Amino acid sequence: MTYHPKSEFLATVMSRGFLADCTDLSALDEQMRKGRVTGYIGFDLTATSLHIGNLVQIMLLRWMQKTGHRPITLMGGGTTKVGDPSGKDEMRKMLPVEKIRENAESIRKVFLRYISYGDGPTDSPLVDNSEWLDDLRYIGFLRDIGKHFTINRLLAFESVKSRLDREQALSFIEFNYMLLQAYDFLELYRRFGCTLQMGGSDQWGNIVSGTDLIRRVEGADAFGLTTPLVTRADGRKMGKSAEGAVWLNEEMMSGYEFWQWWRNVPDEDVGKFLKMFTELPVDECERLGALGGSEINEAKIRLANEVATLCRGPEAARAAEETAREVFEKGGVGDELPTLELAREDIGDGISAAQLIVRSGLAKSGKEAKRLIAENGARVDDKPLTDAGQMFDFDALSSPVKLSAGRKRHALVKLQDQA
Repeated sequence: MTYHPKSEFLATVMSRGFLADCTDLSALDEQMRKGRVTGYIGFDLTATSLHIGNLVQIMLLRWMQKTGHRPITLMGGGTTKVGDPSGKDEMRKMLPVEKIRENAESIRKVFLRYISYGDGPTDSPLVDNSEWLDDLRYIGFLRDIGKHFTINRLLAFESVKSRLDREQALSFIEFNYMLLQAYDFLELYRRFGCTLQMGGSDQWGNIVSGTDLIRRVEGADAFGLTTPLVTRADGRKMGKSAEGAVWLNEEMMSGYEFWQWWRNVPDEDVGKFLKMFTELPVDECERLGALGGSEINEAKIRLANEVATLCRGPEAARAAEETAREVFEKGGVGDELPTLELAREDIGDGISAAQLIVRSGLAKSGKEAKRLIAENGARVDDKPLTDAGQMFDFDALSSPVKLSAGRKRHALVKLQDQA
């Protein structure tokens, strides 16, 4: 039997494909129908930028705010020092504290595009759990919080069980992560009246532990909601590409590359991605996703523009589309292509075609670049490149050179002193 929610938030969540599971869907629906609910999602600070796999959670917070509730963006400055074992085959690398702080500042830039921060009734507090975890007294924590957890239950969590079943090490520091995340929920309940934690489906065990801790310690109801693991129609994990992660921050991935990733999603994903990562009406998302032939390409351009506008801003989206049309329709260069700038000393007596392809990011290694050239997949200024050892000297690079890998990936190479 399909549940038909009465609250605007849950109706939106369900119609757009965000719901995997909920601890008590009807009770949460009733709470959200009656009044404003505060909910949170935590984000690890293990990299300079989040990637597009995190957009599911960011959009969930955005919809929460747009439907009259208060989202909390929890920065994991404390828990990142430990490392979440969920979905991991080995212990995370420990990051220096200063690096964690730098990552937090970089990640905040993207949140500011999606979520309104401030002191208003639906404004999001931007909170870092290092505020309470860094000064946590261990004996007191064990007495007050640890007593509510059993080893039997922790061992039953999928994130723990899968590691042990594969006979992979699970450190004691990671084992503590589940208690810390549950404590985060309790602390946010006490500070902000937060009664909802959301996250990916791999966080289910951690989230349920938090709701149970609030019930045991405070005697209050709290809820958990998870989103499904989003994969592409070709089976690849959301947020990944053949070249690596698809980053949200401009410093990690150019506007053109970001736009182009969405433009190139499989046809079958267009409708689903429009519903999850844009604010277009659901009916319009389904109409665009059902298009076929050449029309589906226009739907993909719409998807790329809508997502890029939200994440990078309208000017960045327009520039990326203009570059794409210049490159693909007119055979031009395009101002927004990823660009490799070389100093005169980098060139010396010459630089090989394979080296240029690697340094421009179109291949990960010289071996890969040589294979690309051997398979007739590389071009220079739209002309086939057949010799991996072809040398480019200063004169050859005196004007920008366009490198291409296949039909969809391009980069510019130019001298640092070129305009």
